[in-house]
Amino acid sequence: MSRPESSRMSTTAALPAVWSLVLTVAVLGPFLVSPGYLLFRDAVSTPRSFLTDSALGLSDAAARAVPQDALLAWVSTVVDGGVAVTALLVASLWAAGWGAARLVAVVLPTSGTGARLVAATVAIWNPYVAERLLQGHWSLLAGYAALPWTICAAVAIRRRRRGGWASLAVCLAAAGLTPTGALLAIVTACAVLVAPGGRTRVLPRVGGALALGVAVSLPWLIATALAGGGTEADPAGVRAFAARAEPLLGTIGSVAGLGGIWNAESVPTSRTTAWALMGTLLLLTVVACGVPALWRRRRNSVIVAVAVPAVLAVLVIALAATGPGLAVGEWAMVNVPGAGLLRDTQKWVAWAMPAYALAAAAGTTVLARRFVAPEPVWAAAAIAAVLVALPDLVWGVGGQLQPVRYPLGWEKVSQIVTADDGDVAVLPVGMFRVFDFSGPVPVLDPSPRMLRADVLQTGTLIVAEGSVAGEGRRAEDVEALLLSGADPSALAARGVGWVLVEHGTPGELGDAQSTLGALETAYQDEDLSLYRVEGVTSTPSPHRALAIGAHVVWLLVLAGGAGCALGQRVGERRRLVGAREQS
Repeated sequence: MSRPESSRMSTTAALPAVWSLVLTVAVLGPFLVSPGYLLFRDAVSTPRSFLTDSALGLSDAAARAVPQDALLAWVSTVVDGGVAVTALLVASLWAAGWGAARLVAVVLPTSGTGARLVAATVAIWNPYVAERLLQGHWSLLAGYAALPWTICAAVAIRRRRRGGWASLAVCLAAAGLTPTGALLAIVTACAVLVAPGGRTRVLPRVGGALALGVAVSLPWLIATALAGGGTEADPAGVRAFAARAEPLLGTIGSVAGLGGIWNAESVPTSRTTAWALMGTLLLLTVVACGVPALWRRRRNSVIVAVAVPAVLAVLVIALAATGPGLAVGEWAMVNVPGAGLLRDTQKWVAWAMPAYALAAAAGTTVLARRFVAPEPVWAAAAIAAVLVALPDLVWGVGGQLQPVRYPLGWEKVSQIVTADDGDVAVLPVGMFRVFDFSGPVPVLDPSPRMLRADVLQTGTLIVAEGSVAGEGRRAEDVEALLLSGADPSALAARGVGWVLVEHGTPGELGDAQSTLGALETAYQDEDLSLYRVEGVTSTPSPHRALAIGAHVVWLLVLAGGAGCALGQRVGERRRLVGAREQS
């Protein structure tokens, strides 16, 4: 092969990565051109985070943000936390598109570059990405992005290719930034590895994947076992977090279109109108063009292993929103420990993305072969259809996502509060805030990630139908004391060394002023007031060392897998260069 030909092939192979980056910049542009922090609904980034017991999952609340919070606590010691979150989010969207293109190259090797560009577009530009961004689930998108790469790694293991296990370790660890992401990737890997065929035996390869899955899940498994948070869940959450029907689509149509998130406010504007139907039809048409081609390849067990979870995800999620499905879910919340992890059912539609990407790519190839127009023309048409289907994903989902800046008082309070003088209670009560500096959308209170000490939170969520109870029983007791104007000694007896009042946000204060009046004021401005409760010292969880060890195992799997994969890639490149020089 001549050098010009090799150069052209390298350029062509890089196009999906470049196109994925272009789409990522189009979505996240506001955070790339202006400094600031992501503070929108459930998403919170702060200049610095700390390795509190809560960050390790050692509280009575469910370990939902483990090991995410610990990672940010470590990273933000050297990099601004806002930059770190933006970088992780950019990497996730970029990897989702690039991974989808790579999946097509591995599973459908005869496909052209245009088909791979279509797959990348489907993976990035869809309602699932938009709605999870608007809900603030940025770290869930890391697990979403890992899915196509996980399938590629599993295929390499099936074919006994070098680097398969190292790549799988990286994929599972990256997805394991959250418990949901870990489960998404583990099930995906096992589905591909358990399928018949391949050059390796089924039991060893599935057993290896499960072992890696347990290793990357240790942070939240250990935290749940030691602290017990999240073992019980309010059955009201099943109905509140069920998939939702979008305009003119019904629940199954919304889910099939990769939409239907439970929160009607966490959707792009176009999905609140009749365009939801048109956009879904455009996306599903692009996908449907390739379904017959995949069906003809049904003897390929990898394609089946990708398609079956996609179909099941759509059907089961839609059924879970029906009367019988809700009843089963409510029973599980009461009787199955840890079932609360499953209550936001629509998030599991992520399993459909790899199959959609494959089908969209296959359809582009089929159309190019059957009709006169070449593949680039059909690819351009498919990409245009997918982009038009969701026109307001661009630039922070129609401008809804914008970086924010914290008032100076937050930094000053974070410097005053120490980790050795008790936990922090916050007023007004509740987990969500509406600040002038962050806009009209309710945001998760940033204080738990801003302060060195543990911040007590009940975990209670306010939803359209009422509220869903959280797991923070100790926080509930402290809130009740504050609202009743209890003596500061009652707070001290429960390990509360600080009370932070966040001004200008709605919420209940009750008779808390009676308690606050008896406390020493440590800091005060128009945004925040910090009060000191005397005579309290912190007692760190006795399980910190074990929890940190679990996080270290997760990091070692991630770093070790990445190092091995990189070393093998460099070795292969050197061998190729040597072979070319000898020829």
